[in-house]
Amino acid sequence: MKNIRMIFVTLVALTASAFAAPNAQQSFEQLKSLAGNWEGKTSDGKTMDVSFKVMSNGSSVVSEINGPGENMISVIHLDKDRLLMTHYCGAGNQPRMQASSSPDGKTITFDFVDGTNIMPTQVGFMHQLVVSMPDSDHHNERWTFKGKDGKEMTEVFELERKK
Repeated sequence: MKNIRMIFVTLVALTASAFAAPNAQQSFEQLKSLAGNWEGKTSDGKTMDVSFKVMSNGSSVVSEINGPGENMISVIHLDKDRLLMTHYCGAGNQPRMQASSSPDGKTITFDFVDGTNIMPTQVGFMHQLVVSMPDSDHHNERWTFKGKDGKEMTEVFELERKK
């Protein structure tokens, strides 16, 4: 009976690990694959450019958003077993977010952890980023901004790799 229980526990553990989301390193490698220049449209149809650069001997990914009223930088890096991002926002603050991945690895969600210069008198801060990568030449970014009143506003960028 003990052996059957041990086999069952082992099978459950193996099954759970097979369906677990990719780890931080795998997500980081996937984000590195975005290196290059991207162009697309905002939710309201305005054009924009986003660039990704692998920096610091491969230890960080820098994303730069250039669009109508949108000039911001985000730096993504590993911290042991966590994937973190600091977003240098046009609102004058620097929210820090931690990543989690979908089971298929095609969507990486960064959720707010903490930040600097986030004050009650400011308009708000970026609270979440969801990056969806259906293929190597397309990706979407869904940014969620949390206003000082607690209301959330979302902006979606549909991007295509520049050839």
